Amino acid sequence: MYTLCPETDADTPEVEALLDLCFAPGRTALSSYRLRNGVPPVRELCLTMRAGDPDESMVAAIRYWPVRVGGKPVLLLGPVAVHPTAQGEGLGGFLMRESLSRAAAMGWERVMLVGDAPYYGRFGFSKLEHVEMPPPTNPDRVLGLELRPGAWVGVRGAVRRETRPEVLAGLAELDAPDLRSSCAEVEVTKDGPHARDKHQLTASHSAADR
Repeated sequence: MYTLCPETDADTPEVEALLDLCFAPGRTALSSYRLRNGVPPVRELCLTMRAGDPDESMVAAIRYWPVRVGGKPVLLLGPVAVHPTAQGEGLGGFLMRESLSRAAAMGWERVMLVGDAPYYGRFGFSKLEHVEMPPPTNPDRVLGLELRPGAWVGVRGAVRRETRPEVLAGLAELDAPDLRSSCAEVEVTKDGPHARDKHQLTASHSAADR
C-alpha cells in the first residue's frame, strides 16, 4: 500500500533529494531547467508516493511545469523518478497514467517531455515534429501526447517559458493544506492501479528529462 499526494512546499526538499539520488549531479544544467526557472509548477499534477502512511519515506515523484509552444499552453512533464529500492514495481507507470488522467480532467490539451521514445511510447507519446527544445536537446527525444484529439496539429516552434502574469499568479497561490487533503491510499500492481479511501483513480525506469 502507498500514499499518493500532491507535492507541497514541505515535500520539496525530499523530492529534490530523490531526484539527486536517481539522476546525475548535473541534472539542473539540462535545457529543460531553463524553462522552469522562476516558474511555479502545476501543483495539482506534481504527485508523490510514500510507502505506507504520509509520514513514511518517499519512493516516487512526478512533476509538471507550464510552457508555451507557438503561443499555445503546454504541459512539460518531468522529472519522474522512482527510488532504486522500489524500481520494477510499476510506480513510474502508475504516476504517469494517474497524472495524465488528472491533466485531461483539468482541461489541459497537450503534454510534452524529453525522454526515450520506446519507453514513453507505451503511454501514447510520439516524436514531435517542428517543436524545438533549447539546445543541446536531441530532437529525437522531444515527445508529445494529445489529451484532446488534434491538440498538437499545427503547433510548432520553440518551447518557451510561461510568462503570463495571470498564469504564474494562479499557480503560485495554490494552497498547500488543500492539496494535502486530497491524499489517497493506493495499491499498485503491475497489472494496474487500485485506490482506496478519498477518491477513485481513473488510470494505473526511465526518466522524463530530469
